[in-house]
Amino acid sequence: LTFFSIFITSELFILSAMAYDRYVAICNPLLYTVIMSPRVCWALVAVPYLYSAFLSLIITIKIFISSFCGHNIINHFYCDNLPLLTLICSSTRDIELIILIFSVFNLVSSLLVVLVSYILILLAILKMQSAEGRHKAFSTCGSHLTVVVVFYATLSFMYMQPKSSHSFDSDKMASVFYTLIIPMLNPLIYSLRNKDVKGALHRYIQNPKDSTKNL
Repeated sequence: LTFFSIFITSELFILSAMAYDRYVAICNPLLYTVIMSPRVCWALVAVPYLYSAFLSLIITIKIFISSFCGHNIINHFYCDNLPLLTLICSSTRDIELIILIFSVFNLVSSLLVVLVSYILILLAILKMQSAEGRHKAFSTCGSHLTVVVVFYATLSFMYMQPKSSHSFDSDKMASVFYTLIIPMLNPLIYSLRNKDVKGALHRYIQNPKDSTKNL
């Protein structure tokens, strides 16, 4: 449970760091190697993991020092914070408050970085005179933006909905996206920037039978 929480939380801030990286690459290309130095890159990776580990340990320890009673079956297909709370006999108000506050903070703060970065990128693209330059900028951001939209939408749906409308059945459907579908699609989404992959996909769409035979 701790490692699962670490990887989910850190992915939020890694995606925001990637958005900042694209902002620097498009808006300040001549200063890119100076701004995005190896030390800065290490910090953009290390800080999210350290923060995520700290937060995950707090929540996990808080859950497992509580009193459990009754059955030990959760209404989910993996171990997660919210389904575990239903098995706790003692008050879960403090844990729910911690999860809600940090979930909102993590989602809003990381999403704010993404939105600001892409607003500045969009303004820079609109100022470009070259159609080729605009196309290149859009292709640089397209794959990352697709992952961001799907990932943030499913997490917001799962962790920020009111308790009155909370449903574990809908949670299970949403969690399928960010635990299975998004990791499965990531290699495909990011590889679409590769010219060979785009060419193969274009040939397959035009003539799927011949493309299958060549494989």
